[in-house]
Amino acid sequence: MSFSCLLVDDSEEFLASACRLLDSQGVEIVGHATTGREAVSLAKKLTPDVALVDIQLGDEDGFALTRELDAHAPSTRVVLISSYAEDLTELIADSPAVGFLPKSVLGAAAISSLLG
Repeated sequence: MSFSCLLVDDSEEFLASACRLLDSQGVEIVGHATTGREAVSLAKKLTPDVALVDIQLGDEDGFALTRELDAHAPSTRVVLISSYAEDLTELIADSPAVGFLPKSVLGAAAISSLLG
């Protein structure tokens, strides 16, 4: 279950917690970003297997960022994440993301199951 991961979230506190959690579960955290621009730049440079992208990235739209990552770093698969458990099925289906995870269930096994 080894894969490389880029974390994208506007909360430094969440980034630190997610890094610790995923690292302890054997995920290679290759970088983290707090803005879409930074995320695209890092994804192009680091080519992670997966990018975990917060749906509400400050003033930015995580769905729009998913499309940008798909265009600029096509080998990186995107999993959308959120603290909110609203029904996003239709929006996710219309995006290039491979799926969605609530932050409350974030973990290596859950990400791996989405990656197939």
